[in-house]
Amino acid sequence: MSNASQHLSVREKVGYSLGDLAANLIFQTLITYLAFFYTDVYALPASTAATIIFVVGLLGAFVFTPVIGILADRTRTRWGKFRPWILWTAVPFGVLSLLAFSTPELGERGKVIYALATYTLLVLVYGANNLPYSALSGVLTGNMAQRNSLSAYRFVAVMIAQFVIQVLLLPLVLILGDGDRVRGFESVMTVFAVVGTVFFLITFATTRERIVPTPAQSSGVRQDLADLARNRPWLVMLALTILVFATLALKGGMTIYYFQYYLDPAALADFLERSGFERAIGGLNAMLASAGMAGFLWPEDAPTSAFSLFNAGGIVFMILGIGLSRPLADRFGKRNVFGGALFVSTLFLLAFYVYPPDAIGLVFGSQILHGFFYGITIPLLWAMIADVADWSEWKNDRRATAIIFSAMLCGLKIGLSIGGALVAAVLARYGYEAGASTQPAAAIDGIRLAVSVYCALPFLAAVALLFFYEIDKPMETRIEHELGARRARAAGATP
Repeated sequence: MSNASQHLSVREKVGYSLGDLAANLIFQTLITYLAFFYTDVYALPASTAATIIFVVGLLGAFVFTPVIGILADRTRTRWGKFRPWILWTAVPFGVLSLLAFSTPELGERGKVIYALATYTLLVLVYGANNLPYSALSGVLTGNMAQRNSLSAYRFVAVMIAQFVIQVLLLPLVLILGDGDRVRGFESVMTVFAVVGTVFFLITFATTRERIVPTPAQSSGVRQDLADLARNRPWLVMLALTILVFATLALKGGMTIYYFQYYLDPAALADFLERSGFERAIGGLNAMLASAGMAGFLWPEDAPTSAFSLFNAGGIVFMILGIGLSRPLADRFGKRNVFGGALFVSTLFLLAFYVYPPDAIGLVFGSQILHGFFYGITIPLLWAMIADVADWSEWKNDRRATAIIFSAMLCGLKIGLSIGGALVAAVLARYGYEAGASTQPAAAIDGIRLAVSVYCALPFLAAVALLFFYEIDKPMETRIEHELGARRARAAGATP
């Protein structure tokens, strides 16, 4: 099948992207709220939360992900290699998402065991779902322009999920739980579990695998691993993914503490009033009350409202950045655009440390600009992994898409475990007191460092790594054309 014939319909692009929306309802919750949930809702010690997040994350990265990648590449069904995994894991993913954010009273030791067990199982099922899902993008089409377009669709869905989690989740927790975060988290996660399961089933039903290994291709696990060891673009992307997701987990998990304990509540309330947010929410609450929905009123809490608005601004501008990603990548190549945009976005992260507690406008401005430039990079990360799979096939005449994509999930889980554990570890190291209305000065300084300097360092290291990533725009074009010709010859030779 020629690359030109591998055009993806809007229906297939939307159907595929719903899988990322479903996964990110949970993934974004883990990034933003897992440490907060463990310390301030389930009342686990910060050091215990850090250990659970770190150990389970590494287990997922070094055990679950490679095994799933190997199994997925060797799956043979009438539905293809990767689509069946999405079907098989849809319901378990939903159930475990709910269990991981439930709070049974089991005693101090029992709670630790429960948190460890449910998070471990969730990470296992997440890998069994998301690695084949990610690899699926590499076999839907071999056309680079279509792949870039698919990535843009996919990450618009990611931004929708991120908006729901970072803007609406905490207010929904307070609303559905009637101020009780325990009941609220369980109610919200029940909704996410049902919606996510349905979306995964839609993804399975609306996609089709078009790129299949040539009949002559044959390789074992040892050969796949040997190919990876010689695949420098894969090694670069593995390290880069670790760094990027470490920052995302650290920033996502620590920002709520930045709003709760560092920024001045009076200044936040004044900013919300001057921005018109309070007026809009007042009108919304009045409308809900008049409709007999008084139980769903937006909570009157300045840090919570400001945190939601802060995230909303970043997400809106991330989506604008995503819109520019494809044309920039088509013109300049994914590597160059990714590196430049990531560097600029990092500068706005560093600014969070120097702002005083009442500089709310500057805090929001930096978030918006950071979001815009980071948004440009979002679709490119996954598209670059698909390019690495093509590079491997081009070099070795063997395609091992899932194990290549395991670089992404392996790096993602390592980064998520490092960043998530750092949230709790920084809190413990600087003397954070869970549940206290005010925090010691050392804890405040640790929070400020974590959302700025500590977040910026991995991003800067990721930019430096791209100097060793050799798949630039000319090489992308060459690989696409040569692989297309090979596949056409193989298809013509197949009886």
